[in-house]
Amino acid sequence: MKSDAVKKGMQQAPHRSLFNALGYTKEELDRPIVGIVSSYNEIVPGHMNLDKIVDAVKMGVAMAGGTPVVFPAIAVCDGIAMGHIGMKYSLVTRDLIADSTEAMALAHQFDALVMVPNCDKNVPGLLMAAARINVPTIFVSGGPMLAGHVKGQKRSLSSMFEAVGSYAAGTMTEEDVCEFENKVCPTCGSCSGMYTANSMNCLTEVLGMGLPGNGTIPAVYSERIRLAKHAGMQVMELYRKNIRPRDIITEDAILNALTVDMALGCSTNSMLHLPAIAHEIGMDFEIDFANGISEKTPNLCHLAPAGPTYMEDLNEAGGVYAVMNELNKKNLLHTECITVTGKTVGENIAGCVNKNPEVIRPIENPYSQTGGLAVLKGNLAPDGSVVKRSAVVEEMLVHEGPARVFECEDDAIKAIKDGQINPGDVVVIRYVGPKGGP
Repeated sequence: MKSDAVKKGMQQAPHRSLFNALGYTKEELDRPIVGIVSSYNEIVPGHMNLDKIVDAVKMGVAMAGGTPVVFPAIAVCDGIAMGHIGMKYSLVTRDLIADSTEAMALAHQFDALVMVPNCDKNVPGLLMAAARINVPTIFVSGGPMLAGHVKGQKRSLSSMFEAVGSYAAGTMTEEDVCEFENKVCPTCGSCSGMYTANSMNCLTEVLGMGLPGNGTIPAVYSERIRLAKHAGMQVMELYRKNIRPRDIITEDAILNALTVDMALGCSTNSMLHLPAIAHEIGMDFEIDFANGISEKTPNLCHLAPAGPTYMEDLNEAGGVYAVMNELNKKNLLHTECITVTGKTVGENIAGCVNKNPEVIRPIENPYSQTGGLAVLKGNLAPDGSVVKRSAVVEEMLVHEGPARVFECEDDAIKAIKDGQINPGDVVVIRYVGPKGGP
């Protein structure tokens, strides 16, 4: 066992004395030591239920013959960090999470790991760490939030931002905004549309690092507690078979993730994170890959904010595996890739039925013949930029006219008020967007 380095032999007697101080028994130390990386905190809605997920994982690990040991990872709520200096701290946490998890895992010589993330930078950070550390590892996320219900329609966090804009435009009252404020985010979990957190949790399934349902089972369902127990049990199976992250996260698995990304219409932030994960396995991932894959991958889902369906709807329609099975009808996936189930992608998705063609379009009747993302290059973005094409209306696909570029938001607002910008002009404000981009 890798953990023998901290618990076996006369030289490790001081180490064992410290384990004794922690209350561990000889019987526990004779078992593989499984690190459980808990992203639980009380500031991120997607993480407030992770204590229960972690308890379920611990039970699963112990039931299957391992000794679970919990240690923490940080997480930022991008929603709360948005619109002020806090957003400049969001992306860097991904690397802090990867580095600190690597440090903890190698310092204490864990035999295996269970990653328990949920929100934006937390998931890719732990995927990066898993590839670096390369001991048997499985992921189980906290799950998505249920959609809110306001004025007879399902809503999500993007509806809240739209409500603020509507109030500013004079088309919504303060009372209306208050109703949205109290109802759009009704439960714990990652925000209910296909934003970054849910995108990366779904792509964790596609990469093969999470069990079926990891990306879609709602946070408040007891099914997610059962999933967490199974993840704890399954990591011990991975340990016994010595199946490691770099056996699973291969170049073909990364390309599978990018393909399903196109079909699901994932967040543009996936194009920040997939290259970073690929880098950890030595793959040179150029964002231009996206266009080649997009050209041959139909867009099958229009989840909020691109459309009227939500993560709970995707879950009921058959989840990520049902989407993958649709894509496999045109042989768009590498089905030989191994996964944490111990089976291949092809074995996992066989027979996964699309239960709702309104949520997951059949591959013969997609929303579009091309995928949900596109990489654009030009004088405004010579190194490339990413657009969520599935969320762009037809009349915006081609634009001719001036582009006004401002160095700060105040200058842009002044120009609008002074009538210097006409309807239809493109406005670029540098370095104030998410992650500090334009």
